[in-house]
Amino acid sequence: MESLTSPTVTQRDQILVEQQVFNIFNTFFNMPPSSQSFMLELQRENHVDYLTNGLKHLAPSFCVLDANRPWICYWILHSIALMDEFVDPELEDNTIDFLSRCQDPNGGYGGGPGQLPHLATTYAAVNSLVTLGGDKALSSINREKLYSFMRQMKDASGGFRMHDGGEIDVRACYTAISVASLLNILDDELVQNVGNYVLSCQTYEGGISGEPGSEAHGGYTFCGLATMILINEVDRLDLSSLIDWVVFRQGVEGGFQGRTNKLVDGCYSFWQGGIFALLKRLNSSKGERSIPVGDGEDSEPESPQTTASSDATEEEGLNMDLSQGGSHSEKGDQQETSSRVTVDNIDHNSSKGRAKVEPLFNSLALQQYILLCSQDLNGGLRDKPGKSRDHYHTCYCLSGLSVCQRSWSEDEDSPPLPRAVLGPYSNLLEPIHPLHNVVLDRYQEAHEFFTRS
Repeated sequence: MESLTSPTVTQRDQILVEQQVFNIFNTFFNMPPSSQSFMLELQRENHVDYLTNGLKHLAPSFCVLDANRPWICYWILHSIALMDEFVDPELEDNTIDFLSRCQDPNGGYGGGPGQLPHLATTYAAVNSLVTLGGDKALSSINREKLYSFMRQMKDASGGFRMHDGGEIDVRACYTAISVASLLNILDDELVQNVGNYVLSCQTYEGGISGEPGSEAHGGYTFCGLATMILINEVDRLDLSSLIDWVVFRQGVEGGFQGRTNKLVDGCYSFWQGGIFALLKRLNSSKGERSIPVGDGEDSEPESPQTTASSDATEEEGLNMDLSQGGSHSEKGDQQETSSRVTVDNIDHNSSKGRAKVEPLFNSLALQQYILLCSQDLNGGLRDKPGKSRDHYHTCYCLSGLSVCQRSWSEDEDSPPLPRAVLGPYSNLLEPIHPLHNVVLDRYQEAHEFFTRS
């Protein structure tokens, strides 16, 4: 007779993933130091080759993504920029020309030339052009027509439709508000009642769902929080319960899940990890404030120096209890007490600021998951062990890695300390503007361009 306590399908899947991940960790810990150093190294050249080849040519199997071609441009270009690399001038010009052909005569960008304009592909196209930078890329955006398109997508509920006759959700709100902010066309008409819509999507768990009545989700929580910051209404959210929800999405593997009872996925290194980058700098117009959260550590992690010349194995830092970020099942005793931490500001016109709060997640554990479990040593990153590499996961794993590396930084203008960067210090990626997920210096160039034009 089958036991009444037999594991469910989701429990079996979780156990399988944990076994795969811990087998990788055990193999790593039993390696000689030289092999460990190699495994923890970000394979930059291989990643750049993989990404550049994808921008030039894709296999016929990618035809299923025909309506997502600006997204492929963004995932690839942003990943390359994170590694402080550039595409050659001919490829850059070809990309700008292609995205111009995706721009609808009446505003917005479609998934390909001649396709219906859509807020998601508009976000991807604009972020791609901002990442390329320069007058040709930035001046190719028809801001007047794009604004008109956004006004047409605005719904009476306060939210936005993804496209003409399309769905209304938090993702649409974020892509519209993010693009409008980047292009300096955000006004009261676009902002009207957006906060009411986002607020209606915060769930009893604390996270934010795609639409009212749905389940809290990491991607939508990031989108909702970023939107509320951009429109200066973040104080309306229940930030305490939002923090409570997101910190317990980090599991024993070190990575994040997107929803309660779901499996770890490398892309949530940014969609969940980026939430902490927003919270670290968050400040209301009233100035500094306190938000109650679960217990945190009192000091920086005592991991060894992880420079390229070091002979240390990083084992001290890597052997930290990976479950302290929370498990996928129960909170246990981790939240019996609470402390109050101050959270400093992020100004959406500048990403500078001083963080007064220790990370609310285990940044070394997340870096370990990205480098050992998500990285394909031949180039590209993936969801989890057993999955294939792809441009989407490469983009968001690297974005999350950049966030991790700066999670202990108090001064946004100073490079992170070596002990905050897992592996050799050459792993350090470019900083991002977390509200838009574009490399910071590219954001600053675009901000200056659109402020004066």
